[in-house]
Amino acid sequence: MARENDWGYTRIMGELKKLGITPPSRNTVKNILKEHGLEPGPKRGEGTWDEFLKMHAATLWQCDFYAKRVLTARGFRDLYLLIFLHVESRQVYIAPSTFHPNEEWVTEQAQAFLKHAESQGQGVKKVMHDRDTKFTRAVDTEFESANVEIRKTAYRSPNTNSYAERFIQTLQLECLDHFVVFGEQHMDVLVKEFLKHYHEERPHQGKENERLNSENEPQAETVSIDSVKCRERLGGLLKHYHRHAA
Repeated sequence: MARENDWGYTRIMGELKKLGITPPSRNTVKNILKEHGLEPGPKRGEGTWDEFLKMHAATLWQCDFYAKRVLTARGFRDLYLLIFLHVESRQVYIAPSTFHPNEEWVTEQAQAFLKHAESQGQGVKKVMHDRDTKFTRAVDTEFESANVEIRKTAYRSPNTNSYAERFIQTLQLECLDHFVVFGEQHMDVLVKEFLKHYHEERPHQGKENERLNSENEPQAETVSIDSVKCRERLGGLLKHYHRHAA
């Protein structure tokens, strides 16, 4: 109810009563909403979650960490990526990988991301992340100093960061799950090639099967089989079919 409306505690208690549910105390309702990252009614006031995304998609970024076990001279270790996704365009920025995602590193990557977004003419007004302890107060302060609002996801609610989560799943299934990764340099090469494919070649179902960095695809009445060529990346794992100009 709270996610779909700007109701206050007392109104929520009334709705529960209508349903035949003995409402908890006003303070209990308050604590439940607080636990799930929901502000009091007047401060929420942004309608449903879908409405919030539509309203802010042009300047909203979601970010998340991804860890993969990689093989090093010291054995298998967790290697981390920090991923930023622009909700409206689905454009993605990924920081260079690291074995040590400490506060200093995350803060530096926040700075690098903001510079990248500015260079691309992409607005950053809100950044959403989960409650991972790697997102420290210092990291949030770095964003806030650039007039960026931090939105933390509710506890145990990964779906509120669904665009970033979906991209991570795509990166895994279409690329990283196919490789034994040998350290940072290897990881960064794989990610770089995948991002080129993701941005320039891959059709996106959520964007009407268009490529991200292209205008409407040219249509032809007839297409000669001989004119269709295949461009491969990562040893043929990523394939892009295109018409070769005569």
